[in-house]
Amino acid sequence: MTVKTTLSFTDRHHRFLTDKVGEGVFASQSAAVAAALEQMIRDEEERAVALDAMADEIRARMRTPHAEYVDPEGVFAAARARINTAQQG
Repeated sequence: MTVKTTLSFTDRHHRFLTDKVGEGVFASQSAAVAAALEQMIRDEEERAVALDAMADEIRARMRTPHAEYVDPEGVFAAARARINTAQQG
């Protein structure tokens, strides 16, 4: 289904749309706006998936018993040593 609507653009946005249609990138300004909206929808969906995954990971880590915590100094000591060696050499 297609719905007609009226949109207002800044001069900059209008020029960009007009240029892209003129270059043949989009068949019309409506097609360009539709493509931009589709990209926004995909971005929002990807963001939601990423945030859900991060929330799941945080919840999993919060369930980690304190005795199983990893000492960051020990974990990153080798990396720090390599960085220091690289900076000196």
